[in-house]
Amino acid sequence: MKPSVLLTGYRVMAYVTAVLLIALCVAMVGKYGWPSGTDVQHVGETATTVIGIAHGWLYMVYLVLALLITRLLRVPIGPMILVLLAGTIPFGAFFAEHKVVQWFRVWSTAKYGPAAGTTQQTGSAQT
Repeated sequence: MKPSVLLTGYRVMAYVTAVLLIALCVAMVGKYGWPSGTDVQHVGETATTVIGIAHGWLYMVYLVLALLITRLLRVPIGPMILVLLAGTIPFGAFFAEHKVVQWFRVWSTAKYGPAAGTTQQTGSAQT
């Protein structure tokens, strides 16, 4: 798999898992923050189940992609674990994604040179 494609897949999954985790937190407020039997509580209960299942499955995809990209970039074990766990902390994946992109730019520039670094980061040709 091309490094730029791996980075794009990781970035998409980081945003998806982060947004789903935030939505799950909002749904949990609806489920537990309103009296039992109210419409908001029922919607919160249903949303918690649906969003929780979706986040759980998609988090597994995030883990695989995060592991692949951090191994490619030769990230030390400590920061790698933090990137892997970022999908379990609301807003955490946004920060991890930003850091992984920075690491990728450094890695890409070192591997392909300054001129080719931009092309490899985005997956598009320079004009």
